[in-house]
Amino acid sequence: MSPEFLRGQEIVERALAISRADGCIVIVSDRTEANLRWANNSLTTNGAMRSRQVAVVSIVNAAVGSVSRHVSTVDELAMLVSASERAAREASPAEDVMPLVEPGESAGEWEVPPAETSIDVFSAVAPALGEAFGRAAAADRLLFGFAEHVMTTTFLGTSTGLRLRYDQPTGRVELNGKTGDRARSVWAGVGTRDFSDVDIAALVDQVSRKLDWGSRQVELPAGRYETLLPPTAVADLMLSLYFTSERREADQGRTVFSRRGGGTRIGESIASQPVNLRSDPHEPGLETAPFLATPSSGQGTSVFDNGMPTGRIDWIRDGELRNLVTPRWWAAKSEATPTAYVENLILEDPAGGKSTEQMIAETDRGLLLTTLWYIREVDPQTLLLTGLTRDGVFLIEGGEVTGAVNNFRFNESPVDLLGRMTEVGQSERTLPREFNDYFTRAAMPTLRVPDFNMSSVSPAS
Repeated sequence: MSPEFLRGQEIVERALAISRADGCIVIVSDRTEANLRWANNSLTTNGAMRSRQVAVVSIVNAAVGSVSRHVSTVDELAMLVSASERAAREASPAEDVMPLVEPGESAGEWEVPPAETSIDVFSAVAPALGEAFGRAAAADRLLFGFAEHVMTTTFLGTSTGLRLRYDQPTGRVELNGKTGDRARSVWAGVGTRDFSDVDIAALVDQVSRKLDWGSRQVELPAGRYETLLPPTAVADLMLSLYFTSERREADQGRTVFSRRGGGTRIGESIASQPVNLRSDPHEPGLETAPFLATPSSGQGTSVFDNGMPTGRIDWIRDGELRNLVTPRWWAAKSEATPTAYVENLILEDPAGGKSTEQMIAETDRGLLLTTLWYIREVDPQTLLLTGLTRDGVFLIEGGEVTGAVNNFRFNESPVDLLGRMTEVGQSERTLPREFNDYFTRAAMPTLRVPDFNMSSVSPAS
């Protein structure tokens, strides 16, 4: 007899029916992916993939067992549930124990098949790339890069009767341009939901303009320089801040958000400008799941919070720290409001701001970065980061870009940068360079920093 293959919704229901644990959470992620890749002014590969990941979280005597596997059949599901319950029986009681979230709003289209993507999503991208390849070849330049679109449907069910689903489209394009001799390299990228808003010609124009800027090479020493950080670089820095914004860690004195003498810095002004740093699952163009779905607990997440609704959260408002990520169990201990990570991030000046081009025109002498790379934490107490500039550092003189300079290693804290910035540009959707493998939904401005610390010269290209 051939095995019975299950739909995502059926996996949730059958796993919960099989479970003999005190409590059970089932998360099914059905994923389809399409991609294009190109190199040396030619498409090289395209493909489509399909996958499924199932996580079963069992709670037995206040202990948690969480196991994730690829599951399609009834037999595979039974083994997964059994493995999760066995892991729970072998574990110590969890410190984050809370009652599971009760059902709230309707699950919506629970019975509808999972959303899918296909190679057709690139119907306008591929012809535009073909035109771009011809222009690049004529100018003795080379284009490399890829486009990717992923559609993930998440089904979440628990033993309390909660049933939630969400269809998440995620797309990105990264374009790398090089001179024919490969001596100079620049980058442009964009995030998208469905590629209807992706302008390949505009990305190619960005790359071409930066390659033109690099025709004059200038060597500069390490030092502190007035620097314009473009939205993609700001996104990577703000994400580094976001990923370390757990209230528990701050309460225990271990992070940059800890107050000297005890407690957190919530209520303190930490930015020199009245900026907002926020997340909102309903942000137009950056929409994401309005509930928490996690197969494991961590400093900022708890499996007991699965299904907890998420809404707009102001992490920083008017330059003041307002919230930190706080699971329900720690919120109960610290008399705080529970909050959860939301998979988008927006930094903005509510009054608006100037375009990057305007900010360049008003710069007497300074540097314009393209991206940051290989970012690593040096000191959690200050959130000091180190990393490299990549794919173009440009010299601004008299309001114009006059050449490209060497790359640098930098040492900076994004919290310190917020306190030292002197201008905030207009926010726009951007693609983080360092973190876009798993976080693409960001809107950021260009920031002017009067003394960005280029700690040493880097040979990186």
